[in-house]
Amino acid sequence: MQDELTVAVVGAGAMGRGIAQLFAAGGHRVLLTDVRRQAADEAVAHLHRMIDRLAGKGRLDDPAAVKERLRTVEEIPAADLVIEAVVEDLEVKRRLFAELEARLGAKTVFATNTSSLSVTAIAAGLDHPERLCGLHFFNPVPLMRLVEVVPGERTDPELPGRLAHLVRRLGHKPIVVTDTPGFLVNHAGRPYTTEALRLLDEGIAAPADIDRICREAAGFRMGPFALIDLTGLDVNVAVSESVYRGFYDDPRLRPSPTGPRRLAASRLGRKTGEGFYRYDDSGRPKPVPELLAPAYQGTPVWSEDAQLASMLRAAGVTVVPEPGPGTVAIVTPWGADVTTAGLDTGLPPQRTVGVDPCGGFTGRLTLAASPATSRAAVAAAHGALAATGHAVSVTSDSAGFIAQRLLAVIVNTACEIAQLGLASPADIDTAVMLGLGYPHGPLAWGDRIGPAKVLRVLEGLHTGYRDPRYRPSVWLTRRVHLGMSLRDSPRYPSSAAPRLPDE
Repeated sequence: MQDELTVAVVGAGAMGRGIAQLFAAGGHRVLLTDVRRQAADEAVAHLHRMIDRLAGKGRLDDPAAVKERLRTVEEIPAADLVIEAVVEDLEVKRRLFAELEARLGAKTVFATNTSSLSVTAIAAGLDHPERLCGLHFFNPVPLMRLVEVVPGERTDPELPGRLAHLVRRLGHKPIVVTDTPGFLVNHAGRPYTTEALRLLDEGIAAPADIDRICREAAGFRMGPFALIDLTGLDVNVAVSESVYRGFYDDPRLRPSPTGPRRLAASRLGRKTGEGFYRYDDSGRPKPVPELLAPAYQGTPVWSEDAQLASMLRAAGVTVVPEPGPGTVAIVTPWGADVTTAGLDTGLPPQRTVGVDPCGGFTGRLTLAASPATSRAAVAAAHGALAATGHAVSVTSDSAGFIAQRLLAVIVNTACEIAQLGLASPADIDTAVMLGLGYPHGPLAWGDRIGPAKVLRVLEGLHTGYRDPRYRPSVWLTRRVHLGMSLRDSPRYPSSAAPRLPDE
């Protein structure tokens, strides 16, 4: 595509405004249109204020030129590229593109910003579907650098590369993905919230405790329930069900019934003032107190983990070499629950607790008890762990605790995306970090944890629940057996995930 384009943006909502701002700031003429001309005019006025604000912060040169490149139109007279950012409705998008095809020249390229609909299905309403491609930006567009380039079944093979080149010139990162439900980011992001809801359904821990563990033990920037409240439960439920149905009810993607029930009660999150948290008038979440740790009273403790035992000993906790009478035994399993780990080692269930070793005991500690563990043993272990200076969350028994379990299903989903050839391993990791804000790409994260440990957690969940939700991807199992990285791809082209032509 040439250096300076005329880009028409259809839709004056937040996404359309963001796309218009990005292209105008990138040196392109932008025509913004909406079914309501007033909405388009208001959008441009809003963008002018944003441009002035950015210029005042020194983040934008020549604001007058950027404003000059932005204007509204009732109908698009001509354009090199039309980007649609209207309501997520297949028939609405099809009608729009059919009208545009009838009025605009054959050289005009069409792009849909759909986040959940099939690009192929949208293009099927055109006489020339080869001129349409998915170009999925993320909100807020100027700040979110990722763009999913999604060719449909009949998209011109050269078009994704041309659009990717354009996206790079705007300072964003294009990732080519297959036209499947949720594309890449919405697919890869499903397990974080759906598995967190499953943990809540089982009574493993409360939302605030799960969020604390995710932030302070696993390293996520935001807990899953705070994330749902931020994006809106209505959005989360719609996307989760769309991806689940789109993959013909794959159990790995199964949503929780808790979502629709809370949706019916309008507990949507920040937008309604109540979700998994309650919010004040300024939109700040009201604090949720956590269980205070009792003071350590001298109960002897035994741990199977030398590092944890050393930490406890350094904190003044009485650590004994054998789990004898009156001792609280602490197991630290990967992939097993406290019940199984304790029984397998012959420990007394009433005096056995578990601590999650995921993260190497460097952040928040997760203490889990089996149904048989006495309250006195839980309190003694809680006090001993808190004496180390670490925050401690107390949860019910679960194979993989919370951090292991969430990370394992996230890694497994990414492995399945790679196995299906929906994107390359490198692109999966890049897209997830840019689109979801995870501290590591899921495949790289799996390598950091250890693929064998991830597999052990999934097998423990699969054995315990007999639920195909936890069946390991063959991408994972083969690489564990072969001692390979999860980011290693086969060297033959027939299995290669889609790549941009110029990479």
